[in-house]
Amino acid sequence: MHILIALLGLVVVFALAFVASNGRKKIRYRPLIVMVVLQALLAFLLLNTVLGTTLITAFSNTFEHLLGYAKAGIGFVFGGLTRNETPDGPATVFFLDVLMPIVFISALIGILQYLRILPFIIRYIGLVLSKINGMGKLESYNAVASAILGQSEVFISVKKQIGLLPKHRLYTLCASAMSTVSMSIVGAYMGLIPPKYVVTALVLNLFGGFIIASIINPYKVTPEEDILEVQEEEKQSFFEMLGEYIMDGFKVAIVVAAMLIGFVALIAMLNGIFAAIFGISFQEMLGYVFSPFAFVMGIPWNEAVTAGSIMATKLMTNEFTAMFELKALIEAGSLSDRTIGIVSVFLVSFANFSSIGIIAGAVKGLHEKQGNVVARFGLKLLYGATLVSMLSAIIVGLFI
Repeated sequence: MHILIALLGLVVVFALAFVASNGRKKIRYRPLIVMVVLQALLAFLLLNTVLGTTLITAFSNTFEHLLGYAKAGIGFVFGGLTRNETPDGPATVFFLDVLMPIVFISALIGILQYLRILPFIIRYIGLVLSKINGMGKLESYNAVASAILGQSEVFISVKKQIGLLPKHRLYTLCASAMSTVSMSIVGAYMGLIPPKYVVTALVLNLFGGFIIASIINPYKVTPEEDILEVQEEEKQSFFEMLGEYIMDGFKVAIVVAAMLIGFVALIAMLNGIFAAIFGISFQEMLGYVFSPFAFVMGIPWNEAVTAGSIMATKLMTNEFTAMFELKALIEAGSLSDRTIGIVSVFLVSFANFSSIGIIAGAVKGLHEKQGNVVARFGLKLLYGATLVSMLSAIIVGLFI
């Protein structure tokens, strides 16, 4: 039965993308079919084979060790803070245990950048992807770079091209940035939801972004246009670079913390207002609105309203707020394994309203005119990135 629902979900996602397409006659179906098949094969490999389990375990263990190293620095600075004891040990302090490790991971990314290891990986994985997705080398590079550097930082590496890109290519670059997540916060995600779904979502979203963009925004890049020139960062000493990346990681952690404080408080206020007026909380109302989408993604109907509420929270606020809610439900044993897997994969992306401003602001900082262009198609960016999350979640639902 779940296979039929998944097929229905795929039809719904592709139909929604097709309706929003700005060039339906230009859609090339062969690369789409290849990428959907690849998504299914990769999901099966990661979730249902010994090799996949080994790879995910190795990836998770690596981040677990890195987070352990991060605690040394966190403990040195914040070690004097007391934590309330629970029957299972010290309670988790979200800011310290989940957000502060971002500083250390950001520093590692800076080191790998400085040693030219990440640029090499990003460039050549991008070149391979361009052969599969039928799009330009720049678009493929940008998708991989977004998944490592982040949705704002990635545009700095292609700032020479920003002002030269036509609207349709600029859309694809921005869509990739919104459909993926930064490697610096993957460890934070793994502290909230099952790591195997974080890893699977990272891989599937890479292809999902191209699939949806190829339907909503189809085009073909000519050989003359298909030139990959990545902006080299200004040469810094090792410790200049390290200090910059450490501060960047700290800024990200502080920004996420501030946004969580604001959004969680606003949701609590809205829940109170709606409960007082309508007898139902704001999140419960959103749950009913999004429940049909949750159902076609493969979530059992008896859990669709709860899942729909979490999905809506992510779109309205950010993925951390939604993951925090999902974590509480997982610990309470309120959701089935199937629902946990599907919702977890849906949450691993930057597809939310606040990302529109972040991406438009990042591009505007490099080229004001192009930043205004991005702001105008911001809602379409969010629409497409949400479909990418739905597509990845549906594919995963086939193998849970």
